[in-house]
Amino acid sequence: MDNSRKIEILNSLSQVFKGIVEPQFKLPSTLEEYRNKGLELIEETQYHNPWFITDAIKKALRIWGDALEADKVEKWLKGYKNQSKGKKVGVIMAGNIPLVGLHDALVVLASDNYLIAKLSSKDFQLMNFVLNVLSSISEEWKAKIKIGEKLKNIDILIATGSDNSARYFEYYFRDKTKIIRKNRTSVALINGDESTEDLKGLASDVFSYFGLGCRNVTKIFLPKGYNKDLLFEAFFDYKEIINHNKYANNYDYNKAIYLLEKVDLLDNGFLLLKEDKGLHSPVGVLYYEEYKSLDKVYQLLEEQSENIQCIVSKNLKKQHVYFGDTQNVGLWDYADKIDTMKFLDQTH
Repeated sequence: MDNSRKIEILNSLSQVFKGIVEPQFKLPSTLEEYRNKGLELIEETQYHNPWFITDAIKKALRIWGDALEADKVEKWLKGYKNQSKGKKVGVIMAGNIPLVGLHDALVVLASDNYLIAKLSSKDFQLMNFVLNVLSSISEEWKAKIKIGEKLKNIDILIATGSDNSARYFEYYFRDKTKIIRKNRTSVALINGDESTEDLKGLASDVFSYFGLGCRNVTKIFLPKGYNKDLLFEAFFDYKEIINHNKYANNYDYNKAIYLLEKVDLLDNGFLLLKEDKGLHSPVGVLYYEEYKSLDKVYQLLEEQSENIQCIVSKNLKKQHVYFGDTQNVGLWDYADKIDTMKFLDQTH
């Protein structure tokens, strides 16, 4: 399939997403049926996975709607030759945030390979809907999409999961060419020059999707003596998050455990700020660590690079992500910084 057809297909998917989240968006008549189906699915999905509230799903659809616009797809595809065609690529998808497995699916299809998708039970409804939309839009890709099949007869594996599941994948698929992703998280580096808007962006990085994504910030580094009230003021817009039952249960549970252990906490009623050397804070908790030397922080982050997806800062380094942009990913933003398209391109 030539790139112009791929651009057409993915731009149509972009239009479907925009039509679902924007009532005023005018969909082509051939795609109009997906608007109501998508809206019904959003309501239905919340019963299967209470973490996937309407705002979270629409946020994901909005981001993907922007990412799949024709000019962006064209820019993405330009850099690849797609020499590895017709391979059966098994994709084991995560389900921690809505449509988290979509990028891998699109990479496989856009590289002219066969997608054998093992969907997460947490995100089955949404991903199944999107893959069915793609199948309806493109007869070519319909023949290349298989959902829910066993991954016995695959050539290549792309799997995302926990550290424990990664060990299982490594063993079970030991003879396969593969990418296996483990637990990662994101951190933020504060230097004291941030504006209120910057910190509000950080709040989005912390609270989007309830903090469940690998691009969510779960640890912040603060200069010694930093006024933490500035953080709580910026986070205040997210105070309603405590009204979500599952989030509140996690917050209450962690608070109770810390209080029993007599751990010092800063608490604003919906988030616990805890000083901790770790990176992966639980839901309802944000770890922080104070520093005197930025260079030492950079050294620590380099040592922990295999556990970090994004570093957020006010442009302290070129590779850092700006506040509020962790979830605004493009097609060229590959998980774990492994170019999956190039990986498939070079696998023969």
